[in-house]
Amino acid sequence: MAKRVKNYTETAPKSSRMKRSAPARTPEGRENQMIALAEKLAEEQLRNGTASSQIITHYLKLATVREQLEKENLKEDIKLKKAKTDAIESAQKMEELYAEAIKAMSMYGGANANDEEIVND
Repeated sequence: MAKRVKNYTETAPKSSRMKRSAPARTPEGRENQMIALAEKLAEEQLRNGTASSQIITHYLKLATVREQLEKENLKEDIKLKKAKTDAIESAQKMEELYAEAIKAMSMYGGANANDEEIVND
């Protein structure tokens, strides 16, 4: 009888085995899965003392005050952009309301729909 060949997950040490998750349905989901795997591997390497200097430097930079300020600055930039977008949308709505109000007032003043078309042309 032939022996069954073990795959990597069966022969690897328990600490390096990773749970398999369902495949992502979107490219963004797949990217998030890859990021999670890379972070787990980096953490394992840091704990084992086998991390490369690039990995160590990456995580040291994340701990700096400058990095924290840059993250805070990015959050504030996002808030500012959202506020600007909201202001633009609000201005567009107000413009529409003014146009409707002018139309309603002109109708109230005795103008009919045909007169308005002539004025707009």
